[in-house]
Amino acid sequence: MLLTAADWEAVWLTFKLAAWVTLLLLLLGTPLAWWLARTRSVWRGPVSALVALPLVLPPTVLGFYLLLAAGPNGSLGQLTQALGFGLLPFTFNGLVLASVLYSLPFVVQPIQNALEAIGERPLEVAATLGAGPLTGFLPWCCRRLSPAC
Repeated sequence: MLLTAADWEAVWLTFKLAAWVTLLLLLLGTPLAWWLARTRSVWRGPVSALVALPLVLPPTVLGFYLLLAAGPNGSLGQLTQALGFGLLPFTFNGLVLASVLYSLPFVVQPIQNALEAIGERPLEVAATLGAGPLTGFLPWCCRRLSPAC
């Protein structure tokens, strides 16, 4: 059985969606998990609950609320239209946004738990050796960006 052009288009769309969502989740989820693991802010509880919301809402309910918010009468839809991006429902960008929101707790919570399990000790040791927070967290990245590290 050979795949038709429509089949290949679906495969390409799935690959492109997975790549974008993975990249965005790494870029957004890791700093958010870091903040949730390290902060003592009063906002920690509400932000953590907001991140976990897709776990307790059925996907159809989450999708319905996203359609309402991103539609022409929703606040997100009016914002994206005012910024010149158009409406998000039933577009690739809307699909990326919905996938990121749905998958966010599956990225943030494990990273947050891992960072909490590590504790403060490695960062304290790195600080005594003259490393800043970013260098202590990502030493391999700092060495590549700055030869002084």
